[in-house]
Amino acid sequence: MKAVFFDLDDTLLWDSKCIKEAFAATCSEASNKIGINPDEIEEHVRKKARTIYAQYDVYPFTKMIGINPFEGLWGTFHDGTFEFPKLEQIASEYQNRAWTEGLQDLGINDGEVGKELAVIFKETREKLAFLYPETLDVLKNLKEEYRLVLITNGAPSLQNHKLKTANELPPFFEKIIISGDFGKGKPDPALFEHALAETGLKKDEAIMVGDNLNTDIKGANSAGMKSIWINHHGAAAPDDNQPAYEVNRLKDILPILNQLEKIPMNT
Repeated sequence: MKAVFFDLDDTLLWDSKCIKEAFAATCSEASNKIGINPDEIEEHVRKKARTIYAQYDVYPFTKMIGINPFEGLWGTFHDGTFEFPKLEQIASEYQNRAWTEGLQDLGINDGEVGKELAVIFKETREKLAFLYPETLDVLKNLKEEYRLVLITNGAPSLQNHKLKTANELPPFFEKIIISGDFGKGKPDPALFEHALAETGLKKDEAIMVGDNLNTDIKGANSAGMKSIWINHHGAAAPDDNQPAYEVNRLKDILPILNQLEKIPMNT
């Protein structure tokens, strides 16, 4: 085993916490304005965001590249390739609609407040970059023995912004591969094969580490690579999409990799 391929969001970067904190700050501001419980506001805006997001013509593209509705709430998508120009055109409208119509479901009909909250959410999320507590220690440990590669789904503008904000991460990786640059996202095996080709590695010389069964693990399996699933929530993997290894925390990948080093490659 010569290399470790890492997912970014909710594997190294605690993206779900970033989104949660941005919602908390924005909904607290909204509550001060309209007198409704912040949690209730968040619930309705999240629900409305998912519904509206799926109505746009670019939705199949966002699913394929791996851009979720809550990334859509703060992205600008100045990427210029594939269908990103279309996504850029509707981004502001989508963001305003999600907040405005979420408030309407609560009986608040005020488009100006909706627009204001959309801006607050966007500006708040742009500043956040929470890493998991063990992220840097694990990367420092592995960097001594392995080649490290980052394979992340998403828009290049969005993922590069995250990496700029979490500026401790990029120096660890010899390659950073973003689905929106390549044109296909995980779990498409082509993205994994592209990463292997870019690094000159064979599929049995690299292992994929990620939190998402449907993208990271399924994609690695399809490409014939071993995988380690970080199971944050105690879920069960289906029989047709089993990881080679399963852990609950990022740091628990270290003993697995250590053990792999002791197993002859032809075993």
